Formats: sequence, structure tokens, C-alpha cells
Amino acid sequence: VQLQASGGGLVQAGGSLRLSCAASGSTDSMTWMGWYRQAPGKPRELVAMIDKGGAADYGDFALGRFTVSRDNTKNTVYLQMNNLKPEDTAAYYCVSRPYGSVDETPYDYWGQGTQVTVSS
Repeated sequence: VQLQASGGGLVQAGGSLRLSCAASGSTDSMTWMGWYRQAPGKPRELVAMIDKGGAADYGDFALGRFTVSRDNTKNTVYLQMNNLKPEDTAAYYCVSRPYGSVDETPYDYWGQGTQVTVSS
């Protein structure tokens, strides 16, 4: 599976961004798709994951501000981020997961990171 993420950039606090990630390859490996993020000096953390049926799970910080969605016909997952805060500044990574649920697994496929920078 190959994942191509896009949509990162620089935004002011309170603004919005929409990330997209298009996947190609075996759809059997796309049971779950979603996003993690990693800020400098911090561990990688779950942002949001969504399964093929639309069931989603979020990191606590994302609740009420971020929305994950997917288009199974396009093998694409999206992350709408609203009311962005400076602490949301990080590299955001797209992931495709064939097994399990929201926890990382050795079978995950990762895209390249897309940088999100939120200025105060």
C-alpha cells in the first residue's frame, strides 16, 4: 500500500486545514485508515482513525475540533481540523491498517508526513 498525504501548511490559531491521504494497493490493507502526529521531541500520538464502515476513534485533544472521514470509492481518508491551536503544530502521518483497531500494529502502512504549523 502506498499513501500520499497532502493539505498541510501554515495557519493562524483558530483557523482550519483539511488533510487528505490517497491510498493505492490492496484494499484488504485499508480496514482502518487515519492519522497520527508527531511534534519535535514528543512521541507519536493518535489523531483519529476510521474503519470502512465509518466508525471512528479520536485522540482526546481532537474531540470536538477534528473530524476524520473517508471515501471508500477513492481509497482516501480526510482530516478536517478546525479551531487549530499552536500545540497542534506537528508532522501529520497518514496510516493504513489491515488488522486491529486504533492501536499501532507491525502491519501498518505509513505515508510521508505533512507538516502542520499553527502560529499564535
